[in-house]
Amino acid sequence: MRLIFAGTPEFAAQALHALIAAGHDIPLVLTQPDRPAGRGMALQPSAVKQVAVAHGIEVFQPDNLKSAEAQSRLAAVNAEVMVVAAYGLLLPQTVLDLPQFGCLNIHASLLPRWRGAAPLQRALLAGDRESGVCIMQMEAGLDTGPILLQEAVIIDASETTASLHDKLAHCGAELIVRALARLPLPAVPQPSAGITYAHKIDKAEASIDWQQSATHIDRQIRAFNPFPGAQTTLAGQRLKLWQARPHAGQGEPGRILAIERDAIIVACGEGALALSELQKAGGKRLPAREFLAGHPLQPGDRLGEA
Repeated sequence: MRLIFAGTPEFAAQALHALIAAGHDIPLVLTQPDRPAGRGMALQPSAVKQVAVAHGIEVFQPDNLKSAEAQSRLAAVNAEVMVVAAYGLLLPQTVLDLPQFGCLNIHASLLPRWRGAAPLQRALLAGDRESGVCIMQMEAGLDTGPILLQEAVIIDASETTASLHDKLAHCGAELIVRALARLPLPAVPQPSAGITYAHKIDKAEASIDWQQSATHIDRQIRAFNPFPGAQTTLAGQRLKLWQARPHAGQGEPGRILAIERDAIIVACGEGALALSELQKAGGKRLPAREFLAGHPLQPGDRLGEA
């Protein structure tokens, strides 16, 4: 098919790779403007732009799609469909109506659960047992459109946002190729029950309150891996926690109960956590054994103190 692709991060880049491999004609790719990143804060192209440039596809990076100029450029492509994946810009109704088959969104949840910006993190924070991908016919509302195709994915007990992202990106890439091969597909309206919103992640949410249960804190650590990283303090210095698992134990919340060969056991409001990967401010992510070699700790020490 002749299509426009709109997306920005790695999740979208995998879908673009799959569409190119499937032989679709993609004369134009939309992505967010280059952003400063890294220690030097140099402008960096998005993952989607890198794929497009590597395949010689024209890239368009408008600040928005409201202008007549931007809309004329899209209309000139005469696309049969626009595929959208984590693009980051709102599509006006004029744009939604341009392609013959409209705009199809690759959404990383089983709608109507977790409409919005951060479905992966919200699913992990809520303790969901499954997630998935929906191919949705886009309309003006926030992720409200009917579903054309969907596939569920099991969330493992040790799942992080990083690992769930990889599963869903692969699933989404396969699903959009299947969807395009079968157009037109019947559009099934989303159920009116079970609607939840995945609000954008606030960095303040990553701060650990040791009064919470071990189950709750474990979900935080997994949901905020890789961004922004769940954090506490050690001797007044910021400490990020990257891997942990619930562990038997009880004591004053935040107090270290035991030091094991590969883990630091910390009491929570209910139960305890075995911390197995940590990172001190300015340092590297380290397994607990290596972290302890440079930062000797002992039972009775406290995390979370000012």
